[in-house]
Amino acid sequence: MKLSKFKFNLPESLIAQYPAPNRDESRLMVLDRKSGKIEHKIFKDILEYFEEEDVFIFNDTKVFPARLYGNKEKTGAQIEVFLLRELNPELRLWDVLVDPARKIRIGNKLYFGEDEAMVAEVIDNTTSRGRTLRFLYDGDHEVFKQTLYSLGETPLPKYIQRPVEADDAERFQSIFAKHEGAVVAPAANLHFSRELMKRMEIKGIDFSFITLYVGLGGFRDIDVEDLTKHKMDSERMQVEVEAASIVNAAKDKGKKVCAVGTSVMRAIESSVGAAGHLKPFDGWTNRFIFPPYEFSVANCMLGNFHMPYSTLLMMASAFGGYELIKEAYEVAIKEKYRFGCYGDALLIL
Repeated sequence: MKLSKFKFNLPESLIAQYPAPNRDESRLMVLDRKSGKIEHKIFKDILEYFEEEDVFIFNDTKVFPARLYGNKEKTGAQIEVFLLRELNPELRLWDVLVDPARKIRIGNKLYFGEDEAMVAEVIDNTTSRGRTLRFLYDGDHEVFKQTLYSLGETPLPKYIQRPVEADDAERFQSIFAKHEGAVVAPAANLHFSRELMKRMEIKGIDFSFITLYVGLGGFRDIDVEDLTKHKMDSERMQVEVEAASIVNAAKDKGKKVCAVGTSVMRAIESSVGAAGHLKPFDGWTNRFIFPPYEFSVANCMLGNFHMPYSTLLMMASAFGGYELIKEAYEVAIKEKYRFGCYGDALLIL
């Protein structure tokens, strides 16, 4: 499977710059893999396709305000710092991306916030763009993190070409976000409102919550034509015993098991036991799923409409079938569905 197979022309006007006014009122395309039938719905209509004891698997990771703007010592040049993950809490070490990278050297100091509230020193160059920063802060670790996060902003993807607004802190986060550490929101989660989840509960639909701390790995440009040569970044994930039990009980009864988003699908496919059962897991995954691929756990999948050339599109194509997803995306563009994390949803049955 080649990278060029995932090219399509996406009009910029279809890349959602804002979320729908109400979480559960985005549009929903429903694609039936067996018949190839496509239906057009509103997201809250998703209830029509699920019954009692079916299961939705959600990623309950929480996005933190990962994008900071600082100034370089002496020159005062503005530097964008994107926090990826904390490497060592005691030493205040963070793995970050910096832009423009060419201006930053080991030993440089960066200043953040009013009155230089936070100072960091560059102590390592890990990649062409990546750096390790040591934040120079003497106080309590929790106070340090609160201070750091107060200086950051919601890390909207670059294709959202507008300034971050106050509402983004809430809307770029699922209503059940719990375990902090993601720098990208699992976008399929964003469609679920409290009202919709209550109605799902009343119908007897079960929820299983796993955690995968979504990084930027799935969003990096792929620079090889042969997809077998692309290496994904590793991401931390956890599947608790209870979450696995809920999924396995549904599988054993022949019920629908819906993976909500590509991060969930990657996590559950990284933790498969015998007979396609989900196993408890605490570790890292760098699984890259693209066609052809045999899925083991979920029998339906919910996602947003993804960007050309993206690993997210590749996974959706692996699950829905390359030709069928290609056709669905052509219909989506014709019908002016909205793409990206704030866009509309695609349910693959």
